[in-house]
Amino acid sequence: MSAYKSFAVIGAGTIGLPIVEALVARGASVVLFSRPGSTKKTIPSGVPVIEVDFTDVPALSAALREHKVDVVLSTVGTPWLDTQKSLVEAAKLAGVKLFAPSEYGFPTEGQTEGALGVKMQIIDQLRQLGIPTVQFYTGLFTEGIPMLTGYSEHGKIKIIGDGEKFASFTAISDVAGFVAYVLTTLPPAQLENREFRMEGERIRMKDLGKLFNTTVEHLEPVPKEKADIFTMLLEVLNSGMGSTGWDVVNNREGSGADSAGSANALWPGHQWKGIKEVLKL
Repeated sequence: MSAYKSFAVIGAGTIGLPIVEALVARGASVVLFSRPGSTKKTIPSGVPVIEVDFTDVPALSAALREHKVDVVLSTVGTPWLDTQKSLVEAAKLAGVKLFAPSEYGFPTEGQTEGALGVKMQIIDQLRQLGIPTVQFYTGLFTEGIPMLTGYSEHGKIKIIGDGEKFASFTAISDVAGFVAYVLTTLPPAQLENREFRMEGERIRMKDLGKLFNTTVEHLEPVPKEKADIFTMLLEVLNSGMGSTGWDVVNNREGSGADSAGSANALWPGHQWKGIKEVLKL
């Protein structure tokens, strides 16, 4: 049984709000931190909402102490990844016992560039301050496939490269449920300084066409300076890094506890949702 009693979720976006809901469903004490002026959401009753500047260390640490927060779960989006540096400082001052930085994507360890490089900076900061971490690698959210591949707009699956590399996709509800389950079930020794590699479905990008009953269009790589966010993600998938088991340092798939989907077994009896189920194909 987990020794953690109080959780602070930072941000109520795509994955933040589902995690709040999943924690509440498991009877956890949860407080939500939201940026002033952010879009209002329907929050579960009984969950305090604190509007605070994510760069205001004194205000953040005071709120964490007031609610006796054991675990901080950051779910900030890419534009705000750097604000986590202030969150980490505040967590240290408040005596937080476990910090889950905003991962929910590709493996971070060994990354040096772009958003993944910023995520690695946060991990390094947490380690330097001696705050135990827990990282959740999910691959891409299954719900985002139609937009990512252009299917929503063109009715075709557009990928970069030959599409031979496998990628991990996980439903948002499975991600939130898994996070809430392990944080309220496992003891600290099984959570601290751990990486959890989940996976709803594993598929080669070129095989998405069969699922969607459409054609696959192979695009040529473009220079980084001309790439939008979707193009950059397609480049990552073409490289093999889209798998939650990818070993960035050694440029290969990991094995054993470091393999894609290795964390799924920690949620016994759960049926992970595949792409067809989530997208109703």
